[in-house]
Amino acid sequence: MSRIGRKPIILPEGARFDLQDGEIIVSGPNGTLKRGLITGLELDIAGNSVSVKRMNDDLKTKGYHGLMRTLINNMVEGVSKGFEKKLEIVGIGYRAEMQGDSIVFYLGYSHPIKFPLPKGITAQVEKQTQVTIRGFDKELVGQTAAKIRMLRKPDVYKNKGVKYATETLRKKAGKTGKK
Repeated sequence: MSRIGRKPIILPEGARFDLQDGEIIVSGPNGTLKRGLITGLELDIAGNSVSVKRMNDDLKTKGYHGLMRTLINNMVEGVSKGFEKKLEIVGIGYRAEMQGDSIVFYLGYSHPIKFPLPKGITAQVEKQTQVTIRGFDKELVGQTAAKIRMLRKPDVYKNKGVKYATETLRKKAGKTGKK
């Protein structure tokens, strides 16, 4: 049995869990998230804890057991605490600034890049080189951070570009000249 899948999910104070017609609805102080329940799994709701159970031992169902538990746990954590990703901009003249509900990046191209933030995502720019993405949907926060990183991926020779704050980059040695 899946070690992750059999762990119960404890609902924190202020979070509500509901199951309607095969759709999981989790609401809390930060917002409401919905997700469909994967077939072959069932939920056991008891007080303030939720457990994911398998209906059969098919290989596919076994694979989805831990996944569904993790997805539900991320929903509960998102509506109660929220998620954030920090990005750093490295390079001379590279910077970012907020303009309303979008971020404008200056990344060495001939034009500035205006990046509109999706609904449910907030951003904060500190010191023009540090961007913090916040939201209650973990997938959307990660996807938004990845799209921002793709605007100018870190160069392997100079390490210039947009990188995650926790990311360590390995700098490649350039070509050596002939003697």
